[in-house]
Amino acid sequence: MKVIAGFIAAVVAAYIFGAAFVSQGNIATVVSLGYEVTFAQRIDALIHDVTHMYDVYLPLVAIGLAIGLSVAAAIIRFVPHLRMVGYVSAGFVGMIALHVLAKAALGVSGIAPTREITGLLAQGIAGGIGGFVFHWVTVKREAVADASSAPV
Repeated sequence: MKVIAGFIAAVVAAYIFGAAFVSQGNIATVVSLGYEVTFAQRIDALIHDVTHMYDVYLPLVAIGLAIGLSVAAAIIRFVPHLRMVGYVSAGFVGMIALHVLAKAALGVSGIAPTREITGLLAQGIAGGIGGFVFHWVTVKREAVADASSAPV
């Protein structure tokens, strides 16, 4: 049950951060064209994107993280001391792979900011945050307490 809760929390976190990065990436393009964008407009765009991208973007985030976190779980069995690094890396790579594979398969970038390296890396960061959330929710608290009290 903890794994399911962790996965849902990871997807929600990655989705919110990813949508926020998309929103601000689109605004950066508007600003580069010479238009002025207020802080209130940035917040409005952020709220709009987070509440309206769920029908297409949320399932894609879930697929990217499902694949990435599953592969990480298999690898982490052999190197459990790298658990956090593994899940953060898996989220990062999963989100980047999602956009790169979509571009390769469809020939277009569905998310405009991912056409630039900064937008693509921002999506990776969103996935990394999702991976960290998965790690944090699913970690055994007893193991954390034991590790912190162990002699160095």
